[in-house]
Amino acid sequence: MIFIIGGRGRLGQAISSRHGANNCVLLARSVYENWWQDSSQAEISRFFEPWEASNSSIIVAAGILDPKISSELHLNVNYLLPKSIIEGVAKLGLKVITFGTVMERLLNTQNSYIQSKARLGTYIAGLSGDHQVAHFRLHTLYGGGWPSPFMFLGQILSCLRTATEFKMTLGRQLREYHHVEDEALAVQLFLDSGFTGVTDLSHGQPVNLGALATHIFRAFNAEKLLMIGALTEPAEENYDRKFSRPTQLSGMDFRETLPAAAEYLKTCWREMEDLA
Repeated sequence: MIFIIGGRGRLGQAISSRHGANNCVLLARSVYENWWQDSSQAEISRFFEPWEASNSSIIVAAGILDPKISSELHLNVNYLLPKSIIEGVAKLGLKVITFGTVMERLLNTQNSYIQSKARLGTYIAGLSGDHQVAHFRLHTLYGGGWPSPFMFLGQILSCLRTATEFKMTLGRQLREYHHVEDEALAVQLFLDSGFTGVTDLSHGQPVNLGALATHIFRAFNAEKLLMIGALTEPAEENYDRKFSRPTQLSGMDFRETLPAAAEYLKTCWREMEDLA
């Protein structure tokens, strides 16, 4: 059985869809919302005890991404929650799957999201071999619903729909974009291989943000709205680091970022128009 914590999020939904309803249990938020507390480990252990040594997995897909949300909430959900679950089921023989961000290795930032994920990654890397934990550092996800307004694609879509200028840097920042359905398959391939430990979940085909924005605005015939170079580029960013694809994903086909991202935003636009 696969237990999914954060099953309402885009990644949790994609993983659930891939494995099928008969193989997954999506825990209600009311069940786990206080599991970040230190005192919850005994409760977590009791909850999962019926599945002891059953070869079951717990996927912790719950997470806070918005950097404007308090650092305390980021810490509770992104770090303390998975930490408590790992420790609560340590003696039950259950595997725990958690998620971080590749940015935790690249940027020394005050961003609460990245800081909380960095703490989680450091904690898991220091665990003994007795723990059955797989921690995947993710790139940027899209698909599975409309983009979050604070994300790059969400900001682009907002400007397209309101016909307002999209001001950005020169766009030299490198990013990998992964469709959430591709990501769910990639996670499954890793789990099928018996992987434990910490790894980057990469396809090795990054794009720079300038090229991504240019392709999307061109696809919408709205290039006049794109203001590349209007903002100052941050000193600390990923301008040259490219990630290698792990061997577990060597035969997998990921969607090509530029056309897939543009089509994704067109789909979101049509859905918004239907609801208007």
